[in-house]
Amino acid sequence: MNALADKIAIVTGASSGIGRATALLFAREGARLVVTARRQSELDRLLAEIEQAGGEAVSVAGDVKDEALAKKLVDTAVDRFGGLDVAFNNAGSNGAMGPVPEVSLAGWRDTLDTNLTSAFLGAKYQVPAMVERGGGSIIFTSSFVGHTVGFPGMGAYAASKAGLVGLMQVLAVEFGARGVRANAILPGGTDTPMFAANQPGAAPGTRSFVEGLHALKRIASPEEIARSVLHLASDASSFTTGAALLVDGGVSINRT
Repeated sequence: MNALADKIAIVTGASSGIGRATALLFAREGARLVVTARRQSELDRLLAEIEQAGGEAVSVAGDVKDEALAKKLVDTAVDRFGGLDVAFNNAGSNGAMGPVPEVSLAGWRDTLDTNLTSAFLGAKYQVPAMVERGGGSIIFTSSFVGHTVGFPGMGAYAASKAGLVGLMQVLAVEFGARGVRANAILPGGTDTPMFAANQPGAAPGTRSFVEGLHALKRIASPEEIARSVLHLASDASSFTTGAALLVDGGVSINRT
């Protein structure tokens, strides 16, 4: 039996990287999906791939910083499929980069809005829909940055991703008795377009240096991270809530 048979799921940031890989995996595992990202063209390609494989999905393009989108995603899941069981709040960006004194207030606010406030808005509408169904699983994409490691130039990103862990923990205790589990994944280096965007003009050997920071001496494929998201979404993790799950290839503990 598929791990997500008869489940209804929302995936944000679904047009590429971890979000796209997770949407495809969820569909293969039987979930009916509502997917979102800013680029409708990329969502159309994703839907075509899901449908060609026999899955079922609908897209709603928009900006996760928009509260109206958060509500529309849940309304679409309820109206189209009958409810909501799983939400993967994955959309995010590196945001404003540079030493903290050099980060503008506008850049700081935009980074937190994109990575943290968007997750709050998602949960605001997702959790009540899950309670209505008798429970569910809400998952956030946090990071080892701001949790186990501090990287120079990433103050806004680290603060936003650390905030997700705090939000997740509160949701876990507020709604655990009503059947809603809340968890976060903390990926390490992953071979995504966002990772590649950090490398333009990088000195030769930059990628191998980043790989060497990990105990496994490589970075992850998006599909590897997606499998950990599937675990948290499925009944295989039925007694797991409030967890900040490191899926980081050992970057948090590596010193070699």
